[in-house]
Amino acid sequence: MLAFFRVGILGFGGGPSSIPLVHQETVKKYKWMSEEDFGDTLALANTMPGPIATKMAGYIGYRVGGLLGCLNALLSTVAPTALLMIFLLQLLQLYKDIPWVQHMSASVVPVVAVMLAVLTWDFVKKSGETLGWVKALFILFGSLLLIEGLNVHPAILIMLLIILVFLPIRKRSA
Repeated sequence: MLAFFRVGILGFGGGPSSIPLVHQETVKKYKWMSEEDFGDTLALANTMPGPIATKMAGYIGYRVGGLLGCLNALLSTVAPTALLMIFLLQLLQLYKDIPWVQHMSASVVPVVAVMLAVLTWDFVKKSGETLGWVKALFILFGSLLLIEGLNVHPAILIMLLIILVFLPIRKRSA
C-alpha cells in the first residue's frame, strides 16, 4: 500500500508524528474510513501496547484488504522506517558536531507540534459538533486534568469512557 509506505518514509519523529500522515492518507486522500472511524481506531490503538503507526496500519490494512492488506500495510510502514533509520542515524552520527545539522534536527520538533495541533483541532471540532460543545469541552478539560494533573494513563481514561458508554442507563420515573 502506497499510503502506508508514505507514512513509513515521511513519519519522522516517531508514532505521534505519523498520526496526521495516516489521517491524511486514510481519511482525506483514499477515503478508506470516516473521521469518526479514524477517531475510534486512534483511541483503540492508544489503549494497546506497541507502536501506534504499526497498530493503525495493521488494522486499516486488514479493514481495506483482509489479511493480505494487513501484512502489506505493516510491511509498507515498517520497512521504510527501519531502512531510513539505519541510513539516517549513520549519517547523523557522522555529522553530529556540525551546527547546521544540530539545528536541522531540532527544527523538526515544532513542525511535528503543528501537525499534531491541527489534527487535535479537527478532533475538537468534530467532538463539538457530535457531542455538543458543552459536553465536548467538559470531556476535553476533564481528560486534560486527569492525564496531566493526576497522571492517569490515557489508556485507563479511554477504557473508563468505553465502559461508561456501555453501562445501562436507567430512566428515573417522575
